[in-house]
Amino acid sequence: MTSTTVPTTTVQVYRVHIRATPEAIWEAIISPEWTKRYGYNTPSEYELRAGGAYRSLPSEEMVAHGMPADSAVVDGEVIEVDPPRRLVQTWRMLFTPELVAEGFTRLTYEIEPEMGGVTALTITHDVTGAPITAESISAPASGAGGGWSVILSDLKTLLETGEPLYR
Repeated sequence: MTSTTVPTTTVQVYRVHIRATPEAIWEAIISPEWTKRYGYNTPSEYELRAGGAYRSLPSEEMVAHGMPADSAVVDGEVIEVDPPRRLVQTWRMLFTPELVAEGFTRLTYEIEPEMGGVTALTITHDVTGAPITAESISAPASGAGGGWSVILSDLKTLLETGEPLYR
C-alpha cells in the first residue's frame, strides 16, 4: 500500500529583505494598527514580556462572515522579547478543532539590519508534530489567503510602498 500524503518540513524558514528600518519592521509585527493592514488583516495583540499573551483577532471580513469580533483566530505566549531584533513565541491556529488539537508551535522573528537601509526579516516556524499547521503556513496564495511567504510579501510591499500587495 502506498501513501499519497505529502511530507511537510517540520522547521520552515522564510526570509525577506525589506527597505525599512528594524524599528519599522518590529512595529509592523507587533502593532495591531499595522497587522490589520497586511496578511490576513488580523489585528494582533501582544503582552511584550516573557510569559505574556499573544492573540490575533478576526479581520473585519471574518467578523462580517459571522466570527465573533472578540474571539482569537491565533493565540500563543511570548517566550523572548528583544526589540527590535528578536521575538520568540508559541503560536496556534484556532480555525478548526484539528488545528487546535495539534497544539502550540514555536515561531521566531529575527530582524537584522543590512547595508543601504535594507533589513532582513527571517521567520523560523517550528511545526514539529503539527502537520496541518505545517501545510497551512507553507501554502501559496489562494482564495483563502496563503502562508508565510505570501504574508511576508504583503508586509514588504506595505512597508516599502504604503500599500498592501493584495486588496
